[in-house]
Amino acid sequence: MRVMVLVKATEDSEKGFVRTPEAMAMMEAMGRFNDELQAAGILRDADGLKPSSHGKRIAFDGAGRTVIDGPFAETKELVAGFWLWEVKDMDEAVAWVKRCPNPMPGPSEIEIRPLYEMADWQ
Repeated sequence: MRVMVLVKATEDSEKGFVRTPEAMAMMEAMGRFNDELQAAGILRDADGLKPSSHGKRIAFDGAGRTVIDGPFAETKELVAGFWLWEVKDMDEAVAWVKRCPNPMPGPSEIEIRPLYEMADWQ
């Protein structure tokens, strides 16, 4: 089963990455966690996203398209980073996320979403 593991954005992450000693320690801890995922054969891809101020949204309305420049207001609805994992089941994904270092200073949230597989469409 493939899952996308989404690190939700926070007000701090939307300010952009700042190389503080705390941020660097967090990145080192996350690097060790990623190494564990890789060694377990679970990790398929991972990356962090720049703040929404660097992004754009395109709104669709019939044939019309409207480009909306970031930053976007609802921080709690934004994604700051992601992993793509291949796991046995959702329980295994949850177990791995519970081992993850806190990805943000202060409270943060990680969401796990299964990807559609070809069998889902047949």
